Parts: sequence; C-alpha cells; structure tokens
Amino acid sequence: MSLMRFLTALVALGSSAIATAAPFAYVQNEGSGTISVIDTATDVVVKEIKAGKKPRGAAISRSTNMLYVSDQPKSALLIIDLDKQAVVGSIGLGESPEGVGVSADGQWVAAAVELSNAIALIDTASRRREASIKVEGKNPEHAVFSPDGKWIFASAEDATQVDIIDLSLRKEVASVPVGRRPRGIGFLPDSTKAYVACELDSTVYVIDVAARKVLKSLKAGTFSNGVTVRPDGKRVYISNGKDATVSVIDTGTDEFIATIPVGKRPWNMAITPDGKKLYVATGRSNAVSVIDTETNQKVKDVPVGELPWGVVIR
Repeated sequence: MSLMRFLTALVALGSSAIATAAPFAYVQNEGSGTISVIDTATDVVVKEIKAGKKPRGAAISRSTNMLYVSDQPKSALLIIDLDKQAVVGSIGLGESPEGVGVSADGQWVAAAVELSNAIALIDTASRRREASIKVEGKNPEHAVFSPDGKWIFASAEDATQVDIIDLSLRKEVASVPVGRRPRGIGFLPDSTKAYVACELDSTVYVIDVAARKVLKSLKAGTFSNGVTVRPDGKRVYISNGKDATVSVIDTGTDEFIATIPVGKRPWNMAITPDGKKLYVATGRSNAVSVIDTETNQKVKDVPVGELPWGVVIR
C-alpha cells in the first residue's frame, strides 16, 4: 500500500471512530461545583469541569453544542462549550434558578427561577434573556419543552398543579391539577402525553397534553421525583428518592413493570440516545447508578463529585 493510500485509510478510520463514539454523560455536582464527564462506552469519569458554586439544572443544545447549567448562588445560567469543555459565558436569570430545559430545535433555553416564580426564556443565538414568564406555582423546579416545540410545562415545589406556557405567546395559558410538589416532567416523543412525578404524594400523573387533563395516576415509590422517557417512547423511568429505586412504566398500558434498586437519594436522570443505558444521579451516594434498560438491572455505580443533582447526555 502506498503511503498516500495508508494515510487516507487512517483518516477514514479515525472519522469512523469519531462518528460511532459513545456519547458523554454530564453530571451536575451541586456540592463540589463541578460537572463530571462520563464516557458512556466505559462508564468512567474522564474529566471534571469547574461550573460555578452550585450547579443544578442542565440541558444540552445539539445545534450550538453548548451545555447550559444553572448556578444557584450566582443566579446565572452558565454556558459551557463542549468542545473546549470550559465555561465561556453566563446570563443573569434571577435569584435561585433550578431546572433547565432546551427546545428540540436548540433555539431556546428555559430555566425555572424560584424566588421570582417565573420561567426565564433565553435565546441561544443572542445569549440574551428574552422573557421572564410568570407561573402560578410557587418556587418553580423544572421547565420542560414539549418535543413539538409548542409548550413549556413547569413544576413547582409549592404547588398542586403543572403550569402550561404557550411558547409562541410567552405566557401561561393553562394548568393541570396534580398531586403535591410536582417535580420531574417527561413527554412522549410525539408530545401526546406527559408524565409528572409528585414527590409528597409519591404518585405519577399521566397527562393528555391536547386535552390538558389527567388520564391516570400511578402510585410510585416513596418521594418520586425524577422522570426520563426512553427515546422510542415505550418506557418511562421514575426515580424514588426515599426508596433508593427507579420504577419503570410501560407506556402502552401506563402501568409499572419493574423496580430497580440504585444508590441513595436518586434524583434526576438521563438516557442514552439508543435507549440502552439509564444514568441516575444518586445524591447521597456521590455517584451515578447505571441501569441496563434491557434487563432492568443496575450494572454499575460511577463515583462522581459531591451531591450530584442530575445528568444530561449529548
């Protein structure tokens, strides 16, 4: 083989390896002020990124390749360049920001801001806060975009409803009564149903998005909070903070089909794009529990920073 052909083949091989590389999981450690980066191929932490004083909510925009993280003490949204793996900017949000969501097209970031009882809406292109949208619930916790880009569902610690924001109007247009202290929210890929975990009632509510009504309530584990939906929409995963478990819902029947033991105080979670592995932040274990979604078994605990609050996956 000529040198030129050898070099061409080597470049092609490298490009193929990059294209098929496993994604990275990013873990917000609120106790140590860092983001732990886990290679999902090996389930080993490969880097720690400094991220303010108390990183909590996070979301990744595929269009900008940026990780957006709320830093609670600084009342700011940190912008982390995933190529540089460093903070490259920040945007003021208001006092005590929590959960962060990003629209499917990557244009918008929404952040729940507790003390202003509002959802901050940020344009990712201009890096400006374009709106502060008041919601009914007190101390908002999560702000989640529907996959079709029409709605933001907001949960709050001191609430018994989920507030619905019309993204085009930039205002709350409805609310759906649920249990006490709604936390995590997850949508099916077609935006037809949303699943909401209510912590104080240890119950998951299944919401018809178009009709804006509860279809079903499911008794979950104690202090249910985090919600993650498998990319194919066939399973929904619920973390149960006090039980140290994750429950699995079959969305065809909307019934629980499995309960998986994990680390202490499981909180927010993320799933790989192929749906095969679920990563669960376990705050009191200072670790991330990795679940094989085919067998519904925990396969590993990955040590991370202090008090991991959640996980997002590129």
